[in-house]
This record gives sequence, structure tokens and C-alpha cells, in this order.
Amino acid sequence: MTSTDSATEPSTKPGPADDGRRRRRWGRAAALVAAALALLFLGTRLSLLPGLGDIFGEETHDRSGPAVLKSIQDMSRYEAAAGSFQVVVDLEKDTKYVPDVIRGSRTLYVGAGTVSAYVDLGRVTSGGVVVNKDRTTAEIRLPHAVLGKPALDPDRSYAVSKQRGLLDRLGDFFSDNPGSEQAVNKLAALHIGDAAKESGLAERAEKNTTAMLKGLLESLGFEQVTVSYGTEGTSGS
Repeated sequence: MTSTDSATEPSTKPGPADDGRRRRRWGRAAALVAAALALLFLGTRLSLLPGLGDIFGEETHDRSGPAVLKSIQDMSRYEAAAGSFQVVVDLEKDTKYVPDVIRGSRTLYVGAGTVSAYVDLGRVTSGGVVVNKDRTTAEIRLPHAVLGKPALDPDRSYAVSKQRGLLDRLGDFFSDNPGSEQAVNKLAALHIGDAAKESGLAERAEKNTTAMLKGLLESLGFEQVTVSYGTEGTSGS
């Protein structure tokens, strides 16, 4: 009588040894997480104690190179007035037929800056200053005051809120300059410049320039000083 031996297949069920190794791995992972949380908690608590806050504190290193002088320009402007302005910029960008949650952005930004008004004394020609023989009267013809470019103050300008769609967030993640505020900066400067034009800053600069020249010349012995503004007696810009 012939008997047939059946081949035994290896069992795929985890044995006690596998369960032990799995438990040890999970135990080590849990221990590492617990140690990281303990260090984080310890650093937070130590930062509240006098003298120990710098142990886990963040350090900032300035590795910038030296500033390089590119050019020097002689100035003949008399800055006679300056205005301080503030504007709230609400900039929203939408994409047609795409929900804002997918593609779009909205930034609420407070821009603060100054605009100066000056008179370019370098444009006064020889015919723009007339003095009598006795040097008692003087007539001065100056160009009209001009507004300078708005200068934003980074210490007083800030973003109140930023809302971006999913694609915009992904773009910021892979961009070299995420969350750029260049657009709102330009818009803030534009609005501040428009406000300066309506503020009477140029007229104030001419008034102050007149007072300065009269005070200077009268201290030199002139009895009558007349200051006017226009294109006559001045050169082109």
C-alpha cells in the first residue's frame, strides 16, 4: 500500500516573534515622539524663566554683504515741505469661471509713507535773480514746486489679512518669492501720490521757500525781496 506525503506550506500568519518585533518598533517610535514633545515643552517652559530663554531661543544671523556705492548725484533742491499719508489697500484678483477657493487672492494692506515737495534751485538762470545797484531790493523767479516720489515706511506698513486660493498657495510654496507684496506696495504708493497732489503740499512748499529766501536776504541787508514762481527765468528740467 503506497502512501503519499503532502507538502506542508509555510504559515503566513505572524508568529510571536513578529509580534514582539512590531511592538518594539512601535515602542521606539512612541518613545521618540514623547522625547521630542518633552524637549519642546521644556524649551517653552525654560523660555519663561529669566536667563534661560536663550537656551532654545531662535537666533538671527545677518550674512548680508556690504553696501556698494553705485552713483553720487549733486542736489540743488530745497525740500520745503513733507506730508505723511496712510492708505488701506484692498487688492483682489479673480479668475473667470474659477471659484476663489481654487484660484484667486485678496490682500488687505495698510500702507504708510511720506511725500516731499521741493523747489529745484538749480534751474534758476542768471535772469531769474535781479538785484538793484544799492543791493536793497531783489526779485527772484523760481520754478514751481514739485512733488517727490512717495516713500513707503516699512515699519508702519503691514498686511492686515491675506486670502489665497489653493492654486495660489501651491504657487507660493514652489515660488522663490512667496507672498510677494510688490503689487500692494505699488498700489499704496500710487494712492499716496494721488493724495499728495490734492493736499496742497506743493503750494505749501512754495510758501515755505518764499519765507526762507526773504528771511535770508533780509538778514543780509535787503529791504525788499520779491519771490515769484513760473517758467520765466528758469531752465528746463
